[in-house]
Amino acid sequence: MSFYVTTPIYYVNAAPHLGHAYTSIAADVLARHHRQRGEDVFFLTGTDEHGEPVAIAAEEQGVSPLELADRNSQRFRDLMPLLDVSNDFFIRTTDPEHVRRVQEILVRVRENGYVYEGTYEGWFCPRCADFKTDAEIGPDHTCPIHKIPLIREREENYFFQLSAFQGELEKLFDENPDFVKPRHRFNEARSFLAGGLQDVSLTRPKLRWGVEVPWDRSQVFYVWFDALLNYVTALGFARGKQQDLTQEFWPATYHLIGKDILKFHTIYWPALLMAAGLEVPRHVFVHGFLLAPPTNPGDELEKMSKSRGNVIDPFKVIEDFGSDALRFYLLREVNFGHDGPVSEGGFLTRYETELANDYGNLASRTIAMIVRYRDGELGATELDAELIAEFEELPEIVAGHLDGAELTPALEEIWKRIRRLNRYVEEQAPWKLAKDPERAADLDRVLATLHEGIRVITVLLTPYLPAATEKLLAALGRPETAWEDVRCTSAPISVQPLEPLFPKR
Repeated sequence: MSFYVTTPIYYVNAAPHLGHAYTSIAADVLARHHRQRGEDVFFLTGTDEHGEPVAIAAEEQGVSPLELADRNSQRFRDLMPLLDVSNDFFIRTTDPEHVRRVQEILVRVRENGYVYEGTYEGWFCPRCADFKTDAEIGPDHTCPIHKIPLIREREENYFFQLSAFQGELEKLFDENPDFVKPRHRFNEARSFLAGGLQDVSLTRPKLRWGVEVPWDRSQVFYVWFDALLNYVTALGFARGKQQDLTQEFWPATYHLIGKDILKFHTIYWPALLMAAGLEVPRHVFVHGFLLAPPTNPGDELEKMSKSRGNVIDPFKVIEDFGSDALRFYLLREVNFGHDGPVSEGGFLTRYETELANDYGNLASRTIAMIVRYRDGELGATELDAELIAEFEELPEIVAGHLDGAELTPALEEIWKRIRRLNRYVEEQAPWKLAKDPERAADLDRVLATLHEGIRVITVLLTPYLPAATEKLLAALGRPETAWEDVRCTSAPISVQPLEPLFPKR
């Protein structure tokens, strides 16, 4: 079985920020989980380097668009290992192979009869790189997303006949209710579709920074069509020109995107694929925004902004606490798929109460007790059947959530068992059992049960906390992380002392 997950490709007009880290971490959790289940996984990320926003930013900085793209693309590439992200390929839309394949596919769309020449006049947002419909225009002809004035454009260009796919897209949504997830985003996309589709510009005549149109070299392709096609083009050259992965991995299992680019991925993208004779992706999962807490009580939540000083710096968090702490916090604090507030205070609370205390301290105490009371060794011991029963269905529950890209509920199910193991320690009081030689068998049972409970939880947490779980599984004497290892078993135990996984600050 194959699993193909993508992030959106990130725009290089500015440096990486927390939102980019958020999507990348989420995609990585899914990729790691499906690899763990023995599936063939391809995980794609990269940078979107053409279009007017890049050209404008480059001009403002006194460099060429390619120089700006080279510089900022490398920043995004460097971010991935800092986040412990395991992407299989990093695409740039300036890659010559991508450019060639974009031209090839869009020529096919034209040959299939879905491109025509015409005049476009309308309101354009240079930050979105998007022509706005009447329903998308804010007060005083502003962009509702970026709050900047829209520009009135009139161009002679080529159009993509989006309207021809009204019926096919309606059928797609009607027959595939989980095509867009979560449900409220499906409804949003379906509502846009219900408003009726208008043909959209495929090319831009005034802009030179883009993929050249093969049949009219005075124009370049509208950046969104160039960018969206990366999900297909990358498979053709990610492992060299001689190995095409398209047959193995297309259609994509999940595109993960932010809600601000929903229209392009849920309407334009499937229509473009249909026009090119390609299958549509199985799912588009739309996550929300990470918001800052209100400045004053009673104020509304606001989007993070460097100018307001309310941004969590992912690089600073990683430097001070490690990548696992950031990965955990973002997927624990905000239900993935929804908007939600994040803050430095919230991060510190989660770090101390859940990572350091609930999980880290549980692991350290258990290993310390096995070392202290049994010299780090236990033979195969019968486990506490009542407690272990609470873990039996956990792998299926977690897998079910992650099959639906429900990252936060899956993490909560794991954390319920962590809290249960902490209660078990207090209920059984192994330090008291150790004082009574006649209860040696009970002590063995409690220690072995704790060891196995922690081990199974840690295997399930591996996609979320890859660095910490590797250390803990090694200390537990069971480094295996495959899916068959998420069952509690009665086996000999040999542990090693463990430094604190998440030191208190």
